[in-house]
Amino acid sequence: MQHPLFILSQEDWSLHRKGEQDQLRHQRKVKEALRDNLADLVSEESIITSQGDRIVKVPVRSMDEPRFRYDYSDKPRVGQGGGGTSVGDVIGQAGDGGQEAMPGQGREAGDLPGSDYYEAEITVDELAELVLEDLQLPKLKPKGAEDLTVPDVRFHDVRPKGLIGNVDKRRTLMQALKRQALSGQGGGFAPQPVFPSALAGSAAPADQQAGVRGLIRQEDMRFKTWEEFRKPQSSAVVFAMMDTSGSMGRFEKYLSRSFFFWMVRFLRTKYEDVRICFLAHDTEAKQVDEEAFFTKGQSGGTRCSSVYRLALELIEREYPPSLYNTYAFHFSDGDNLDSDNGATAELAKKLLESVHLLGYGEIRQYGQGGRLWETMNGIRHEAFSRSVLRDKSDVYRTLREFFREEAEG
Repeated sequence: MQHPLFILSQEDWSLHRKGEQDQLRHQRKVKEALRDNLADLVSEESIITSQGDRIVKVPVRSMDEPRFRYDYSDKPRVGQGGGGTSVGDVIGQAGDGGQEAMPGQGREAGDLPGSDYYEAEITVDELAELVLEDLQLPKLKPKGAEDLTVPDVRFHDVRPKGLIGNVDKRRTLMQALKRQALSGQGGGFAPQPVFPSALAGSAAPADQQAGVRGLIRQEDMRFKTWEEFRKPQSSAVVFAMMDTSGSMGRFEKYLSRSFFFWMVRFLRTKYEDVRICFLAHDTEAKQVDEEAFFTKGQSGGTRCSSVYRLALELIEREYPPSLYNTYAFHFSDGDNLDSDNGATAELAKKLLESVHLLGYGEIRQYGQGGRLWETMNGIRHEAFSRSVLRDKSDVYRTLREFFREEAEG
C-alpha cells in the first residue's frame, strides 16, 4: 500500500513560533545596526588588517518587548516653570553641536540611567556582504575577450528523483491527475484527503486502496534539477593608483589603503577573474605586487603625471580598450609639484578616452584643496568622478560614489 507523501492541514501556529519570530527580529535589528554604522566600520583598522574569519563586535541597542501604554492626549495637562520667560527663549541644549546627548555623556557626571547595549558578533565576510551588496562596476559592456566568468546555477530539467526541497508541485499534481485519468478513476482529487489510517481497516483490495483518489504516489513525484555552469562576463581591468610620496602621512596612506582594500574585495567577490594592476608613485611610477602596494612605504617628492603615463602605456601594450573594460582610481593628498599639475590634467584627459571611469580621490584632513584639485576640477567628462576624503567615514561614501551603475562626473 502506498502512503501519501504530503498531508494538508490548517492550524494557527503563530503562538508556537515565538522563539523563531524573536530570532528573526534579532537578526533584523543586528543588520539595521550594522547598516547604520557601516561608514565607521568600513575604516576600522582591525578589519582592514584582518583575515576573513576575524570576528567584529558591533554595539546594538537592546530590544524591549512591545507593551501597552496609556494615551493622555485627550486629557487636560498642567505645566510649571520658574517664570520670566517669553516665546523664543532657549531653555535647554541637547549635547554639543545640537546633537542629542546620551545619558552619562558630557563634561559632568550624570544621574540618569543609560540605554542598554550589547555587542553583536559578525565575521568580516558577513560584513563585506553588507558593504558590497549594492556596488558594481559602472558601464560594463561586452568585449571581444569573454574570459571573465562567474559561477551560476540554472534549472533546466525535471526528473522523477531529487531533493524534496526542489519538488515541482505543479508537475507533481499534473502527473497524479494524469495517472488517475488513465486508470479510469477520473480526474481531480477527493474533497477530503484520505490518510493511511483510514485505509488500514478497509476491506477493499490492495490495488484499489493504492488507487484511492487524493493520494500522491512516489511515482508521481517530479523534481527540478540543475546544473552549474560558467556565465561569461565582460573582461575588465582596474588600475589602482596610489601616491606613496613623503607628503602622504600615516592618515592619508591609511585612508587610501582602506579604499583599495574594499575595492579589491569587491572586485574579487563579484568578478572572479578581473585583472587588478597596482601602481605606486612618488616622482616616478612603477607597477608593484599587491603585498608591496598595501604594506611598503616610500618617501620623496610627488609627480602625479608619472602614474597616468604608466597607466596609458599599460593600456596600449597589454589592455586594449577593444578587449577590456578599463577603470582607473587614483588617490593622493593633492600635494603635487606645481609645474606638473598641467601635465597631470592633460594625461588624465587622455586616459579618459580609454576608460569607462576615472576616479580621483584627494585626502585632506585640514584646509582647502590645493592646485592639483583645482586643475583636476576643470576636467569636464562624464567618466570622471572626484571625491574629497576628510575622515574615515568618507571611505564608504567614496566607494558608493565610484562603484554605482552610472557614475556622474
